[in-house]
Amino acid sequence: MKDLRQIIAKNIAELRSEARITQIKLAEALNYSDKAVSKWERGEAIPDVTVLKSIADYFGVTVDYLLESEHRGETVQTRALLRMKRRNRIFITAISVLLVWLCATVAFAVLYSLGIPFRSWLVYIYAVPVSLTLLLVLNCVWGRRRLNYLIVTFLMWSLILSVYLTLIEYNMWLLFVVGAPAQVILCFVPGIRFIRYNRHGGDNT
Repeated sequence: MKDLRQIIAKNIAELRSEARITQIKLAEALNYSDKAVSKWERGEAIPDVTVLKSIADYFGVTVDYLLESEHRGETVQTRALLRMKRRNRIFITAISVLLVWLCATVAFAVLYSLGIPFRSWLVYIYAVPVSLTLLLVLNCVWGRRRLNYLIVTFLMWSLILSVYLTLIEYNMWLLFVVGAPAQVILCFVPGIRFIRYNRHGGDNT
């Protein structure tokens, strides 16, 4: 069992190093803590079968790869798969955001052609929170979850700005005052840690 622990530990550490990601990034992708990943890489604990499958899928290898001490040229393939996955994610994110701004441009053109040019530029203001919401969703799926704090911060202030500019004749500057305590609360959110337990009652923090 000790040998198997060391083999799994070595493989996880090597795959993570080749992918150039931190223990925190891997932990976030697996919904575990960086302490758990650290234990796996030191051989102090073995991930259960479902976690091993998640790790294998994340790095584009088989579960057998994680259990074997010798590999036959699979590392090069793994590196290529990871690069391709990163490029695809960046491409999908960029195309999605560009589509939002394309829709905003079409909306602006339609409003202007209909003879409603008054404040039609607001569609571009509205495109900002829409883009940030899209980025938040995509980042939750495959990005660094620690970036969610920054995205949510910009999202909150862009929403406040959108409402303010929409109702500018009512001089609703107090919205920015409300945003201040909300920003303070957001500052403390990244520091909150949650204790997770697996099915057998073990602590996964």
